[in-house]
Amino acid sequence: MAIDCAYSVEGQGPALFLIHGIGARRATFAKLVEGLKDRFTCISYDLRGHGASPLPEGHFGLEDLVDDLEALRARLGIERAHFAGHSLGGMIGPAYARRYPDRVLSLGLWSTAAFRTEDDSAKVKGVVAAMRERGIGQVLDTLTARWFTDAFCAAHPEVIDWRKKQVMDTNPDVFLNVFDIYAETEMGPWLHEITAPSQVLTGELDGGCNPRLNKLIAAALPQSELVILDGLKHAIFIEATDRVLPPVRAFLLRQ
Repeated sequence: MAIDCAYSVEGQGPALFLIHGIGARRATFAKLVEGLKDRFTCISYDLRGHGASPLPEGHFGLEDLVDDLEALRARLGIERAHFAGHSLGGMIGPAYARRYPDRVLSLGLWSTAAFRTEDDSAKVKGVVAAMRERGIGQVLDTLTARWFTDAFCAAHPEVIDWRKKQVMDTNPDVFLNVFDIYAETEMGPWLHEITAPSQVLTGELDGGCNPRLNKLIAAALPQSELVILDGLKHAIFIEATDRVLPPVRAFLLRQ
């Protein structure tokens, strides 16, 4: 059963749906929207159980998150759009494009993962297991160290606290549920089916969504470009939208 997610619409031009990651909010893309809204109608939304969106009943999977996105598209009456997502959002977008290829003008796979080795999978599942065992709050410092560079953490402790608060304000069952989806989704077997022009983008120092995996993602997609942002980790839109905006804008304008 699809959930009516809370959303924001800003700008003019072709529609662009922006899909955030685990325990985040549509505010992730605030600065990106500022840099795109002169040419694109930017639609950002809170995933189910996140931010202002309703809590789901019981467990849900990747296809349920695709259902939510399709319900939002239908509600807004948009026939075709660009779709782009960060982290878990970078899995929801391709899963949507696989199911609704005719709706997708282009795809952004930002800081996401596929083609994980057994070791890669064990590491990410280990993080989820640690949170279940010790509590989400006990593992948060480990997560933020993976998300942000040391220099940014030192210079902007208030931003780190804001991001931690987002996680702690997310229902723990929902947070662990979406982390499970992120840990267990493997797009490798079907990415070659995605025909939309795609941008694969990640930070050079992103541990879980690293350049090694993103090169494999780009190679699997029939129409793709790969962008590696040097010196950045996972939280590219919070730490460095000024670095991400130029390649994202250029890609979208080419479509």
